[in-house]
Amino acid sequence: MVGDMPRNILLLPLLMSLNAGFVDTAGFLALQGLFTAHVTGNFVTFGAAMVLGTSGGLAKLLALPVFCFVVVVSRILSFYLPAMGLPIFRSMLAIKTILLAAGGACAVYFGPFVQGDSWQAICTGMILVAAMAIQNAAHRIHMGTEPPSTLMTGTTTQIMIDVADVLRGAPASVLTVARPRLGKMTASVAAFALGCAAGACLYAKFGTWCFVLPPLIAVPAVFLATAEPK
Repeated sequence: MVGDMPRNILLLPLLMSLNAGFVDTAGFLALQGLFTAHVTGNFVTFGAAMVLGTSGGLAKLLALPVFCFVVVVSRILSFYLPAMGLPIFRSMLAIKTILLAAGGACAVYFGPFVQGDSWQAICTGMILVAAMAIQNAAHRIHMGTEPPSTLMTGTTTQIMIDVADVLRGAPASVLTVARPRLGKMTASVAAFALGCAAGACLYAKFGTWCFVLPPLIAVPAVFLATAEPK
């Protein structure tokens, strides 16, 4: 089971959160407001694009179906990987790393993107969306007890609930669960926020060349994913 995963890979969810924050922020800045990790946020930015007449509406509209399609394919593929002698979790993260590298190469080669609906911007954006879809699927399937690496609203809500329970002196049975969860979730949000800050700063400094970093962050995560849930 997921809970059987050794504690020596506690760094893995933090690396994934860091990368998600970086890719989402850099992607938003480079691709005319496209969310690559938090894809449901594109509903808001799509509406804004329609009202304000800004570019990138088509890419925002495509992001969710592409995300959903990749999650479905990832789930189906995971049942065939063992027959090929490949570890499921590590293989999924390796494919994500390859997609991040491909998306980064496209961003460097085609960017900067003046029009969010150009085929170059859409191609780059959908590759990055696919990478984050695989990360979300792998996290949900293989690390279900760990805090989400991309969606921080629910995590922040749970952190505040746990803080309130600690402050009110909740029963020991509640605090036994709340305190460890509070630490893990706070670390996850901090890693995501650090990724967002790094994505913004490096994009401001280096433009689309900043997309060279996400696959480099993803490589050690592949090697940390040594445990296969049963």
